[in-house]
Amino acid sequence: MTAGHAHHDHGHAHAKHGHDSHAHHGHHHHHTPHIDRLGGRYSIALALNLGFVAVEAAAGFFANSTALLSDAAHNLSDVLGLALAGGAAWLAARSASSQRTYGYGKATVLAALANALTLVAASGAIGWEAARRLASPEAIEPGLVMIVAAIGVVINGGTALLFMRDQKHDINARGAYLHMAADAGVSLAVIVAGFLVWQTGANWIDPAISIAVVGVILWSTWGLLKDSFNLALDAAPSQIEVAKVRTMLGDAPGVTEVHDLHVWAMSASETAMTAHLVRPEGGDDDFLCALTQKLSAEFGIGHVTLQVERARRDDCAAHD
Repeated sequence: MTAGHAHHDHGHAHAKHGHDSHAHHGHHHHHTPHIDRLGGRYSIALALNLGFVAVEAAAGFFANSTALLSDAAHNLSDVLGLALAGGAAWLAARSASSQRTYGYGKATVLAALANALTLVAASGAIGWEAARRLASPEAIEPGLVMIVAAIGVVINGGTALLFMRDQKHDINARGAYLHMAADAGVSLAVIVAGFLVWQTGANWIDPAISIAVVGVILWSTWGLLKDSFNLALDAAPSQIEVAKVRTMLGDAPGVTEVHDLHVWAMSASETAMTAHLVRPEGGDDDFLCALTQKLSAEFGIGHVTLQVERARRDDCAAHD
């Protein structure tokens, strides 16, 4: 952990009131290996899925299958989503500027939100077309449907595995993982639909399976949509309980009060926190370093800024 110490003047109150203000930073801006690793995976995923979209769309027309055509449209939306996610990962690796002091990490959050919205829109399109076909079933070529869908299971399932490890701590990778896993599920359902049509001749099964899959996709996307929307509003990441962070800070040796506590996502995988600690005896580097390391170890908060005050002053423009 790269750590630095500095004295900060918060709104010139320090100079007026003689606060013992220490700010301790735990910076983690250098996530290049993580970003580069993900960037390569996005490139592989894009190439595989773009090729498959072309094959599946052509097969859908030949087989006259709603399920294949809607899955191709869904895959195309995923290609767009992956492009957004990969572009955001590239932006996150760029250095901070004099104005964008946190760099471009927030682009990963915005991409995750766009990813979720795109998936919801694609699901709506699939559901609409499937409902239309359900009302007026049309004959399909089940053999071709099953073969192409099987290829889809392999490609989408393999792509999902590329992001499985990172999806637990990177909401952007989670978006890509959910997209690919959902696509694999759609392709599997299409195989089942093709088999049932082949065995029974009931063409309504093709659009009926599509509608069922839409429900599963929307259910799985809700969590991503909610989390990415909250992070875009600078809410604390869902895995961090702010009340527990406040309690831990308040229990630190000598701390009598915690105020102006803020926790937010700097990017899809980085969390920042600021807080004012009232500590009559003041603070030193050892106190701040120990607290910062504990915040990183227990909550995964890598960018910490703490201001230590000997007494709380209400005229310092401090707001909870």
